[in-house]
Amino acid sequence: MTATAAEQSPLAPPSHPQRWLILGVICLAQLTVLLDNTVLNVAIPSLTRELKASTADVQWMINAYSLVQSGLLLTAGSSADRYGRKKMLITGLALFGIGSLAAGLSQSSGQLIAARASMGVGGALLMTTTLAVVVQIFDDGERVKAIGIWSTVSSLGFAVGPLVGGVMLDHFWWGAIFLINIPVAVLGLIAVARLVPETRNPSGDRPDLLGALLSTIGMAATVYAIISGPEHGWTSGRVLLTAAVGIVFVAAFVLWELHIPYPMLDMHFFRNEKFVGAVAGAILVAFGMGGSLFLLTQQLQFVLGHGPLEAGLRTAPLALSVIALNLTGLGARLVPRLGTPVTIAAGMSLLAAGLAAVALLGGNGYGGMLFGLVVMGAGIALAMPAMANAIMSAIPPEKAGVGAGVNGTLAEFGNGLGVAVLGAVLNSRFGALVPAAVGTASLPVALASAADDGERARITDAFASGLETSQLVGAAAVLAGGLLAALLLRRAERAEAVEGATAGTAA
Repeated sequence: MTATAAEQSPLAPPSHPQRWLILGVICLAQLTVLLDNTVLNVAIPSLTRELKASTADVQWMINAYSLVQSGLLLTAGSSADRYGRKKMLITGLALFGIGSLAAGLSQSSGQLIAARASMGVGGALLMTTTLAVVVQIFDDGERVKAIGIWSTVSSLGFAVGPLVGGVMLDHFWWGAIFLINIPVAVLGLIAVARLVPETRNPSGDRPDLLGALLSTIGMAATVYAIISGPEHGWTSGRVLLTAAVGIVFVAAFVLWELHIPYPMLDMHFFRNEKFVGAVAGAILVAFGMGGSLFLLTQQLQFVLGHGPLEAGLRTAPLALSVIALNLTGLGARLVPRLGTPVTIAAGMSLLAAGLAAVALLGGNGYGGMLFGLVVMGAGIALAMPAMANAIMSAIPPEKAGVGAGVNGTLAEFGNGLGVAVLGAVLNSRFGALVPAAVGTASLPVALASAADDGERARITDAFASGLETSQLVGAAAVLAGGLLAALLLRRAERAEAVEGATAGTAA
C-alpha cells in the first residue's frame, strides 16, 4: 500500500513490504534516545572533575533531558497525528543530532544543560513517532510481535546506558557519549526519508494549542517535583511549589480537554478499564526498573568500588535477558494463549521477585544479584509488550501518536517516580542508621567525612541496609500494581464479552 493510501486509511494499517526493515531503523533511533536517559549516570565523576560541576549542575545535566522530554510527549504525539508521523520523526532525528553535537562540544555546565534540553525536544518527537509508526505499518496479526521488539529496545536503552557510558569513558573523554549519537541520527534520517511511509489523522482536528501548553507545563513541573524531592526534602518550599504548579496545570489540562470539541487527549479513554489497567502496570514496571537501576549503579560504584565499565557490565544481564526472551517472541506467543491479564500478572510478579532477590541476595556476592537481574529481565520481557499493546489497542488508530505519547509519558513518570520514591526510602533508612549523614549530598560525601575506617564501614553497611529496604518496597509496589492491572484488564475483557453477547442476541 502506498504512503498516500496509508494517509487516507489509517484504520486499516498497511502491510508494508519493508515493515521489518523500517522497524529496525526506528528501533535504532529509539535506542539512541533512551540511552541518553541513563548514560550520564556513570559519567558523573568525570563531569564533576572536568567541568567543575556542582551537585546541582550534575542534577540539571541529567534532569534537563528527561524534564523537557516528559513535558512534551503528549504534544509531540498529537503533532505527529495531525501533521504527519514521518515529518515529525525526521524533525526529531534532526533536533536530536544537533543537540548531541552541542552537548559533546560543551565547555561549561550551562552549555551542557542547554544542549541536553534541546535533545529532550528531539527525544519527545522520536519516542512518540516510533511507536505510532509501528502501529500503522503492522496488521493485527504481527503487531504484538512488533511491539514486543520495540519494547525490547525500550528496556535495552535504560539497562545498557551504564554499560555504553562505561565503555566510552574507558577510551574517550566524556563528550564522546554524545557525539556517538550523530552518525546514528544521520543514518536514521536517510533511512526514514527513503523507507517510512507518511501517515496522519485525516479528520482535520484543530490544533489544541492551549492543551499543549497546559500539559507541557503540568508534566514538567510534576516530574521536577518528583526528581527534586529526595534532594531538597518533600516538604521544602521548592518541591511543594513545583508540585502545586504541576497539579494545577494538569487539572486545568484535564478540564480543558473535557470541554473542547477537538481534545488533544480524549479523557474518555480513562473510562476504559483496559486502558486504565495497562496504564497502572506501565507506570509500575518503569517504577521498578528505573528505581532499581538508579540504586544498583550507586551500590556497584560507591559501595563495592567498581569502575564505570565494571558497573555497567554487572547490570548487563538485565538487558540480555530482556533481549533473549523478546527476540524469541515468547511474550508475543503468550499473549494470545494466556491472555493479556495473565501475561501482565506473570511478568509483574517476576519483576517483583527479581527486585526482592536483588535486595535479599545481592549483598552476599554477585551471584545473588545476577539471579535477581535475570528474573527481573524475564518479567519485563513478558509485561512491557503486553501493556504497550493494551494501551495502543484501547486508542483509535488515528490517534496512534497520542497513544504513544501516553505510553512514553507513563514510562518517564514511572522512572522518575521510582528514582524519587526508592531513593527517598534509601535516604530515610540511611539517615536513621547514620544520623550524622543526614543532610549530606551523597554517599561519597558521607564516606569522605568519616573519621576512620570503622566509621566508613558503618556508613557503607547503613547504605546497604537502606538499599535492601528500598528494593523490597519497590518489589511490593510492583507486585501490587501488577495484580491490580491484571484485575482491571480481566474485568474489561469480561465487560466486552458481555456486550458482544448482548449485541449478538439483539441481532
